[in-house]
Amino acid sequence: MGKLSIFVDESGDFGEYSHHSPYYIITMIFHEQDNDINQNIKLLNEGLKNLGYESDFAIHTEPLIRREEVFENLSPNERRALFSKLFYFVMKSDITYKTFVFEKRQFDDLLKLEGRMAKEMSQFIRENVSYFQAFEEVILYYDNGQRNLNRILNSVLSTELSQYDVRKVCPKDYKLFQVADLICTLQLLAIKHKNKELSRSELLIFHDPRDLKKQFLKPILKKEFKGM
Repeated sequence: MGKLSIFVDESGDFGEYSHHSPYYIITMIFHEQDNDINQNIKLLNEGLKNLGYESDFAIHTEPLIRREEVFENLSPNERRALFSKLFYFVMKSDITYKTFVFEKRQFDDLLKLEGRMAKEMSQFIRENVSYFQAFEEVILYYDNGQRNLNRILNSVLSTELSQYDVRKVCPKDYKLFQVADLICTLQLLAIKHKNKELSRSELLIFHDPRDLKKQFLKPILKKEFKGM
């Protein structure tokens, strides 16, 4: 086999548990480079252009939902349209994902949280090692946004894989890095949906919990990594 790209993004921080930051979520996007997604990227860029954006516009989903940064003047329907463009790009592309969720209040110090992260990611790779070792090259794409996570990722991959390469990314340059961000947000929405904790901002975008589950949360599970 050829090359495997792994795009990683996170939601949350390494600070103490708080009501505003109860979870740390990590998403890995897997793209086998022999599976061409260029046409899907082209269609996504055309969709962005139709909405008035350049092809290198980065869709950052949490600020989009909260109407922050470049999204502050957009209506709920305009923000949902952007979210949906990226979502349907995922559904049409030959990619998969794996998400790791950590509830921060379960850990009374940072080292224990980091240790659990490393353990779960290592276990996932070991359980699927024949898949990862089948590729001539494995490339990790991360923006080095959080030093702790960067250290954990490199420690896990260097331990579990015979070799891998690392590329630092900028979100606007890689659609699949934006996809990792999207999946993190959908995972957080799934938790809040289950606990009936969806915010007003989230309901403005997704209309109601049933619509959110039917249109986004349930379909995305088809893209979850199933192993070999």
